[in-house]
Amino acid sequence: MSSPATEPGRATAFLVYVLYLLSIPSAALFALVGVIVALSGRAGAGPIARSHLDDQVRIWFIAFWWAIGIAIAWVIGALLIFALGLGLLVWWVLGIVAFVVMLWFTIKSLLGLLALIDNRPR
Repeated sequence: MSSPATEPGRATAFLVYVLYLLSIPSAALFALVGVIVALSGRAGAGPIARSHLDDQVRIWFIAFWWAIGIAIAWVIGALLIFALGLGLLVWWVLGIVAFVVMLWFTIKSLLGLLALIDNRPR
C-alpha cells in the first residue's frame, strides 16, 4: 500500500493548485493549462487526488461560465453607454463581480492546496 505522499495523481493535483494560484498574474493562462492538466491526470489518480482533481475541474468551469457571463454583460454595458448612459454603472458592477469571482477562485484553490497537503479529500 502506498503512503499518502506517493498516491498516484497527488503531484498532478499539487501542480494544478500552483498553476491556479499563479493564474492571476498570467491573465488566467495558467488556469487554462491547469484545467487541462487536471482533466488529463484524473484517470490514474488515487481516491484523494481524484477528489482534488475533480474539484479543480469543477471550480475552473464555474469561473469560466462566470467569465462568459461577465463578457456578455460587458457588451450589453457597452451598448447601454450609447443608448441610455448606464453602461459605466454596468461596467462598475461587472468589475466588482469579476473581482469577487477571481477572489473566490483563488481562495478555493488555496483551501484545496491546504487540504491536499493535509491529505484530506475535497
